[in-house]
Amino acid sequence: MRFLLAAALICPTGLFAAGGGDETAPPKPTKGCTSGEIYDDKTGTCKNAFNDHLDADEVYQGVRQLAYAGRYHDAQMLLAALPENDDRRLTYMGFTHRKLGNTGLADVFYSRAIARNPGNILARSYMGQGMVEAGDVAGAMGQLRAIRAQGGTGTWAETSLRNAIATGTTYSY
Repeated sequence: MRFLLAAALICPTGLFAAGGGDETAPPKPTKGCTSGEIYDDKTGTCKNAFNDHLDADEVYQGVRQLAYAGRYHDAQMLLAALPENDDRRLTYMGFTHRKLGNTGLADVFYSRAIARNPGNILARSYMGQGMVEAGDVAGAMGQLRAIRAQGGTGTWAETSLRNAIATGTTYSY
């Protein structure tokens, strides 16, 4: 039965199906910037996330790079430069707390992100991956259904959660 569930979850789309945006692949490795800084490819320098007027997308890319490198506390420092109730900020706060082992706090952030934006399928994917890690496959399946109901079939959020349910392996970005 598990084999059939795994096969059904894996077969509908490819690993990195269309619709996942830039979140389908691991981010480029970070340069040697200090805490609170983001590497700017254009200038070839590290910029202060708080003083150099970076746009939110640049900060989020820096957060993804730091999280992928396992620098979760540094990622949280960058997130502090963003509006407190921004659903993407809440999503990444949940992600970094989960990776740091603070699963209860992670769930609070994920829930706040989803309450703020019910269509935030990345928050649902990360929350579902946390459920997989905790052995709550039924809860993870509920998040997978919610992602699909929000039109997220074929996105990185759907694919990564589907694969996590099937394999038990979660992602670090």
